[in-house]
Amino acid sequence: MSLIQRDTPYPHWEFSDPLSGDLLRIVPERGGLISGWRCAGEEVVYLDLERFLDPAQSVRGGFPVLFPITGGLPDNRLILPQGEFQLGQHGFARQQPWRLEALADGRGVQLQLTDNEETLKSYPFSFLLTMAVRLAPGALEITTIVENRSNVTMPFSFGLHPYFNLSSLEGVRLEGLPDQCLNHLTMAEAATAEQMERLATGIDLLVQPTGPVRLVDEAAGTTLELQLTHPLDLVVLWTEPPRPMVCMEPWSAPRQALLSGDRRLELSPGESTTLQTRYQFTTTKSP
Repeated sequence: MSLIQRDTPYPHWEFSDPLSGDLLRIVPERGGLISGWRCAGEEVVYLDLERFLDPAQSVRGGFPVLFPITGGLPDNRLILPQGEFQLGQHGFARQQPWRLEALADGRGVQLQLTDNEETLKSYPFSFLLTMAVRLAPGALEITTIVENRSNVTMPFSFGLHPYFNLSSLEGVRLEGLPDQCLNHLTMAEAATAEQMERLATGIDLLVQPTGPVRLVDEAAGTTLELQLTHPLDLVVLWTEPPRPMVCMEPWSAPRQALLSGDRRLELSPGESTTLQTRYQFTTTKSP
């Protein structure tokens, strides 16, 4: 396996498995973004390239990293014992440059982000995020270690915001969902089946499944299964028509967890925790 710098269709690093043909595309300077994942000959990840090439716009595509919060805060105000801070939607990890290197086991890449002068203005903690992204047979495995390097307890939430290609918004279904969900558009509980009927017109919802969640695209002949591990076991589902994509996002906590305490994660000084998620991809197409 190899890690090679590429210039087209945009500057990125490519990690590939010559035996399977599977590969990753990574843009470390754009929030440690996994911008592409090819598996079994299919481009699994959606990326709006035109928007991506405009640095003034937020990314629509890839695997944005959500840290130290998931979702937004009222008026972007983070209130802590240390004071009041301004922290934007989903935090800052998806906007910071990350360090990239190949993993020693040869199966993928490691991305790292640490605090800096800019992050300390909005989040007064010293930290280290280390993400190991590995190709496995028909799968993508992401292991994230969050380390508190401060001398005080560090609260946080973590999530991933991956975008996945669809043949269309009309011909897909999601399996493994609970009967009820939280509709982020109204912030009220709703029937999941009713929300699924609105995929093609736009959804934004949070669910707490008891097992894997599967995205079945019958027209494309593909199934993508999100395999969850506590505490990264909440799932946000989001569509933005007319884009032919769906976001199937593992979150550790709901919105505003650092304020409400609901599933808020905390690390004592010097402590670390490991968060894991896995996507399994299958296709009925001939190789």
